[in-house]
This record gives sequence, structure tokens and C-alpha cells, in this order.
Amino acid sequence: MAEKMGNLKRTNYCGDITEEFIDSEVVLMGWVQRQRSLGSIIFVDLRDREGICQIVFDEKCPKEIKEKAEKLHNEYVIAIKGRVRKRSSINEKIKTGKVEVLASELKILAESEVPPIYVKDDDNVAENMRLKYRTLDLRKPSMQRNLKIRSQIYKITRDFFNENGFIEVETPMLTKPTPEGARDYLVPSRVNAGKFYALPQSPQLLKQLLMVSGLDRYIQITKCFRDEDLRANRQPEFTQIDLEMSFVDEEDVMTINERFLQRLFKELLNIDIELPLRRMKYSEAMERFGVDKPDLRFGMELKNISDLVKDSGFKIFEDAVKIGSVRGINAVGGAEALSKKKIKRLESFVKDFKAKGLSYIKIGDEIESTISKFLSPEKLDEIIKVFDGKKGDLILLVADKDNIVFDALGNLRNELARELDLIDNNSYELLWITEFPLFEYSEDEGRYVAKHHPFTAPNDEDLDIVLTNPEKARAKAYDIVINGDEMGGGSIRINDSQIQNTMFKALGFSEEEAKEKFGFLLEAFKYGAPPHGGLAFGLDRLTMLFTGAESIRDVIAFPKTQSATCLLTGAPTELTDKQLSEVHVKVIESK
Repeated sequence: MAEKMGNLKRTNYCGDITEEFIDSEVVLMGWVQRQRSLGSIIFVDLRDREGICQIVFDEKCPKEIKEKAEKLHNEYVIAIKGRVRKRSSINEKIKTGKVEVLASELKILAESEVPPIYVKDDDNVAENMRLKYRTLDLRKPSMQRNLKIRSQIYKITRDFFNENGFIEVETPMLTKPTPEGARDYLVPSRVNAGKFYALPQSPQLLKQLLMVSGLDRYIQITKCFRDEDLRANRQPEFTQIDLEMSFVDEEDVMTINERFLQRLFKELLNIDIELPLRRMKYSEAMERFGVDKPDLRFGMELKNISDLVKDSGFKIFEDAVKIGSVRGINAVGGAEALSKKKIKRLESFVKDFKAKGLSYIKIGDEIESTISKFLSPEKLDEIIKVFDGKKGDLILLVADKDNIVFDALGNLRNELARELDLIDNNSYELLWITEFPLFEYSEDEGRYVAKHHPFTAPNDEDLDIVLTNPEKARAKAYDIVINGDEMGGGSIRINDSQIQNTMFKALGFSEEEAKEKFGFLLEAFKYGAPPHGGLAFGLDRLTMLFTGAESIRDVIAFPKTQSATCLLTGAPTELTDKQLSEVHVKVIESK
């Protein structure tokens, strides 16, 4: 039976007991990590959020205390009172390893059944078990460390932006559905039959309204919701550091946000980030790295050999140049490290990105290549020269439309870096990607759609081509990229109604559609909208960066699975007929 704490009041955390406490009397409370009985002496490792402390029950302990200590099992919750003394055998692996507490009192505050998972970092338990028993999983030191760092990020964020004149404003969770690129999570209204709210994909339109309201600088740490197919590091609900500023240009927004990142790196990792951060145009990023979020911790840049092979007689390359390009990367040392079986796997890898195939040139004592029977030895030598190829290198080539070539090679580059162990995980490369395309063509919809959102401002010099050459129009948009991950992005917004109408026209919105979807924003803009722009960071991704976590689920207390379910609570669940009728919803079984 559980005991009351009585007059015992905790004096310290377990992980804080060090040599300075020797000869002091302390009261500790926590969970039993391990109990070891050596006959006359019982050792208990007591754990709380700050660490582990060794508790000793020896022959001097009262009999009833010793008997209770014998009954202790893993995850029992206990309180002990005792005196700190020096350990005879030091454990250098933990902060408290030079001391122990000789117990004089013990209370069992709660018993525990045998846990279905071990509460230790190296348990190797399946993730579905970790998520089902999340309360146990969160007791692990690594998980508690992650949540502490996440909490630090919250505090640093609020401190920094408060110091820089930002006002924290909460925006509603129940709002109007607006087209922002993903399906909305919908919430039926009980009091307005047949009508629905949407959970916000972002506070985008509302933070723009706050600028029209004259707040000048807004900040919010907020939940966002997107009903889309999930990847390994994507959640249906996620957290953004969301901000907006008035009377600014791109440099103003980037400058204050890189100062924020500088603060995070200094306070969390004690790393000094030199400012200003590097700027790279979108077009350069694609040409050199194939992606708009390049990892600069390694080389292996893309090379374009289209001019070399456009009249080579090799039909696949010649046809590709007519519709796109032929490009490749040099995996230095890859000829020896990558077997034919592995190269075959890489060919399957690029096909996931719609590439039709992967050609290679392996440089050894002799040249081995899948295209040697189509190209002369002289042409192969010219290609090798472009890639600065040397003995032991492996050149990999993709031929197709530019977007497919970039997508395949950009992702292949990252895959090879992991395969060849080229990434220094203790280094950090930060840069801004700028001048994104204003539009991108959607094959599914058969029209141009906004690359970011319909309120992103075009570059001033591209205003005249928004309608005539939309594929060439650039945006006043910017992303912050760290080690190959997009950590945040934003843009300068349109505040001129004429430009906004042009944008809607380019996107195929009629005047009626624009009014239906965005009327409340357009109405507000009639009464004086300042030039404004902003940015949103993915707080979950930042937490992954600063904790070194490999999964987004390791930095969120109660995450969903890839099928958007919660194994801990069983959400989502079916509703009763009464619950459905109250919100005027009928469930139709899918065929």
C-alpha cells in the first residue's frame, strides 16, 4: 500500500547531489532505476528528471526500513531521507558518481507493475511500443533532455523577440478554411448547423491583419495543422515560431532572424555563429546542388554536361538535352566503396524521383561504364575531365527534364554523402536561399500555383512578367537552411491591391473566388496596409537540430504515428450517434 510523504519534504533533485553535499542531510524522491541486494547491504539507484543518485541501506538501518528496501522493484516511486557520504567505488559516468546517500528513512509512495518497456536509453524497443507507453518512454534521460532543450528554445525565443520589440499575440485555432497547399483539418460547428471551422495550417492571413492593425512586430509560438500524407519527420500537428514585421524589406527580416539563430547556437551549443550568413539564390542552389536546401558540409556538386553530349550520337542523352539536360555528380572514392549491387540500389533510388535510369563511369585501372558502347573513349575522357575525375572515383549521370534531373541528383547527393560517410555531424552550415520562383507549375491542376502563397510579393523588376512569363517571375522570398534542412521560410507580402489582383489573375482566381476565399483580408487592405513581411521557423525541426535527435517524434512529448494516430490515447476514435447528431454530421461508409 502506498504511503504518504508525511513530514518529508524534498530538498534536492537526485542528479544534483555532488561532493559539496557530503555530510549534509537530504530528502530525495523519484523512481527506482535498479535495486541490488548484497545481503547486509542494499543499493538502490534513485532517478528523477535531473539524474541518478545511489542510495544505501546498510546494517545500521532500522529493521523495518531494511525490509521495505528489500521489496523495492524497478519504477517504484519512493522518498528517502539520509546523509550524503563519499562513495568507496567511484562511477565517473554520472555526475553523482562520487557520492551516495546513506538512508535513514524510506517511504514507498507508489508501487509499479513490471514495465512493458525498459526505462533506459539503449533499450532498442520498437517505436510503436515506445509510443503506446509514452509515459514510460518519457522517463528516459534522453527524452527528458530533449524536452528540456525544447523548453529552453521557447524561453530564448520569447526573450529575444521581446528584447527586439515584438508583441506576442495569440491567433485563433478555429478559423476559416483557406487554400494554403494542404488539406485542412475541419471542425463541425454545433451552433451553426452544416458549417465548419478549419484548424489553421498557419496564422498567415491573421498575422498580416495584425500588421494592418498597426502592431508593427508580432511573434507567436503556435500550433499548426495540415491533413496530408506523413513522412518520417512530418506530423499532422506541429509547432511554428511565427513572426511578422512592418515597414521592412528582405534584408531586415533575414538580419533579425539570423541574430536570433546566433543567440540559439550560443546559448544551447556555445557555438559562435558569424554574421551575416551566406546568401545563395535559388537558381544557384539548384544548379550546384539540385535542391533548394543544400547541405554544404560536403562537396559533390552537380555538373552540367549537356553541351558535351548534345551531338554525341547517344540518343538517350541527345533527346534529354532537347527537353532538359544531362548532369551528374562525382562520388569521390566511390569506385571502390560502391559495388555493382549498391549502384543498382542507387538506380532504384533515383527512379523514386521519376528518373528513368542512372548511368555511371567507374574510374579504375580501366574505365568501366554503362555508356562506353555509346560514346567514344575521347568523349568519356572529356566527361571525366568536367568532373575532375581521378582513379577510384565514380561518376553518376541522370538525363531527363531539368526538374527530374535536379530532384534525382540532389537527393542522390545526400544519399551518397551518408553512404560514403562524408558528413561531419559536429559542424553546422547555415545559409539563406533567396529569389525563389514566384510560381510553380502543377501537373495535377494544369496551371501555375503559388510557390509559397498568393500573398508573396514579386521582385520589383519582375512585375511586368507576372502574367506574360510567370515561369520566370521571382519572389521576395527566403528560406533559412541549416545542414541541408529547411528550418524556416518567409517572404515580403503584397500590400498593393493592384499587384494583388494581378497575382490572383495569374493564379486563375476570378474576382468572386478571391473575395470568397480572402475577402476579409482584402477588405482590411482597403484601409491602409503597410509594407510587411515575415518568417516562420519549424520549432520541432530546430529542436531536432539542437538535440541531435534523428526523429521528429523524439522531440514532441505526445506525437502521432505516420498514420496520424496516437497509440497512447487511441485517437482518432469513432463517435456515438448522439455526438454526431449534435454537430449535424453523418458518417458515410467508404466503398
